[in-house]
Amino acid sequence: MKYYSLFFFLLSLFSFSQTENQVFSQDTILIVNAKPEKGFQHSYILFIPKETPKGKLTYLLVEPNNTGRTSDSISVHQESALHLASVSSVGNNIAAMLKIPLLVPVFPRPDSEPLVYTHALDRDVILEKSKALKRLDLQLIAMLNDAHETLKKLNIPTHDKVFMNGFSASGSFTNRFLFLHPEIIKAAAMGGFNGELMLPLKQYHNRMFNYPLGIGDFKKLFHKPFDSASYKKIPQYIYMGQLDTNDAVQFDDAYNDSERKLINHELGDNVQERWKVCQSIYTQEDVNARFTTYEEVGHWTTSAVNMDVIKFFFRQLQE
Repeated sequence: MKYYSLFFFLLSLFSFSQTENQVFSQDTILIVNAKPEKGFQHSYILFIPKETPKGKLTYLLVEPNNTGRTSDSISVHQESALHLASVSSVGNNIAAMLKIPLLVPVFPRPDSEPLVYTHALDRDVILEKSKALKRLDLQLIAMLNDAHETLKKLNIPTHDKVFMNGFSASGSFTNRFLFLHPEIIKAAAMGGFNGELMLPLKQYHNRMFNYPLGIGDFKKLFHKPFDSASYKKIPQYIYMGQLDTNDAVQFDDAYNDSERKLINHELGDNVQERWKVCQSIYTQEDVNARFTTYEEVGHWTTSAVNMDVIKFFFRQLQE
């Protein structure tokens, strides 16, 4: 019952007191083509839900795309990203309920380079030198900058900082992106990420934790110091299903042999074990995160999970 009450409360905020001229009258999808001159080599999708207010300062939500498989056809990834943006995803639910715009990048995950796990922002992605795949984190920032301009022209002014959400591989992407660029994130939510979070530590148990396991080689890799203060201030909602056994750690596309051995030995060789260890480390390091484990939930979300994430972002809208 409480979920329905929140739903109708949110509707009352955006629907009953506004005319059609003050809001978008229907769901709107924009496909923005790649703009290499602006720093992004791939297209992105903007979803503007029905009843999004015009002329009211709001937040842009971003959810990285996650096709779930490799393909050398960019149309496969675009179709998946379109579905994520406009039909079914946690991000789509957040945007539709809170009446805020959603950006989904159309990053490839090439079958010809199966170890470059673009949709999880793994180490291979950061080391990639090809123009198409180089520094997807910076390409995403370029997309965000472009989207802010596009939305402004549509009379949807947005804060410089953004909301970020992800689940499964895109949950890992989100988790890692926060470490790289905490200064542009207002709040973030992530789930279903193999129980393995990037740690705000250079070492754990006297073992070096390099990206994406930790910040051991952060300055060398990204040519800047890790902004610990900004990162630890970001409100985060981090969750896992109690029955989730989906473990990308054990596969070569997500982690190499040395990373896998380090994770299995130091954090745990199964999802639920390392999930508990990571929670403990984040708490000890004063990361501003709320952790939730959902009973009877595996590697998926439910209406209750989605509503908790929506409520988390709704609270951030009020601050």
